[in-house]
Amino acid sequence: MFSQKEKIINPVKLRLCRTAFGGFNGVKFVIVLLFIVVGVSLRLLPHPPNFAPIAAIALFAGVYLSRKTALILPMAAMVISDMFIGSYQLSLMFFVYGSFLLFAVLGFWLKKHKKWYTIGGSAFLAALLFFALTNFAVWVFTPWYAKTFSGLWQCYLMALPFFKNTLIGNLFYTTVFFGAYEIVEVWLRKKFRVPQIAVVKNA
Repeated sequence: MFSQKEKIINPVKLRLCRTAFGGFNGVKFVIVLLFIVVGVSLRLLPHPPNFAPIAAIALFAGVYLSRKTALILPMAAMVISDMFIGSYQLSLMFFVYGSFLLFAVLGFWLKKHKKWYTIGGSAFLAALLFFALTNFAVWVFTPWYAKTFSGLWQCYLMALPFFKNTLIGNLFYTTVFFGAYEIVEVWLRKKFRVPQIAVVKNA
């Protein structure tokens, strides 16, 4: 028969398990908040151009958070960090910020198709979309390139080194964020797992 101590511990474990993975909201919020703070801090620290975590944060938020929160978080991260980095041409900011909203929407799709290859593919697609949209905006809204097809082509060619950094950054931070979250989730499930209680009769 189970001891009195085991009878006390098991309900506590059950309550912790239900708190962590029944509702799971408290633990999930803390983990996500940690990722966001780390992501914003990394954008503020010196780094190669376009090697930043915001796209990965948007994908991550789209998968693990509510839709409303997923749309707000990358915008909040951008606004907070841009307050320190500085603003730039409003039309260009519209395309940059809009790209991150698009990545959160991509995360909504990824939530239902979450495999290692779809996560990697989404990170690649996000880099490609950011490259295409933001450099198109540069071509349209700045006087740096001729408003011709050759000018557009030159704009994209000049931006290729930035695309490489964007892609590497997306793949790196997506791996870190998604991987760390899944590892912590597995650890919590094992930590609060409630063993099946068998009924043992006295002899």
